[in-house]
Amino acid sequence: MGEVLGGFEHRVLLAMMRLGSSSYSVPIVRELESRTGRSVSPSAVYVTLRRLERRGLLTSRMVPVASGEGGRPRRVFDVSPEAIEVLREARRDFDRLWAGVDALDTP
Repeated sequence: MGEVLGGFEHRVLLAMMRLGSSSYSVPIVRELESRTGRSVSPSAVYVTLRRLERRGLLTSRMVPVASGEGGRPRRVFDVSPEAIEVLREARRDFDRLWAGVDALDTP
């Protein structure tokens, strides 16, 4: 068994996969809140992104502010091929664990 993701790490990576390449923390927070119906701390997302980067599951780079936009440069993150494999392995594990758990199918 390879690397194991924490629950929030798993959610952050899935949100990034839904958003496509080069995501930064604000759209990830919005995606998580939209999909889960829960409030999400922007700082928790950013800390998780940096932790995933240290583990080699993300890469990041700074991008300058577009001309005419205010603000400051942003750190954008990309999912690494290793992260995709970790997500695939986690999905296989969960599928095997859910197989035959019919008691939760009915309300």
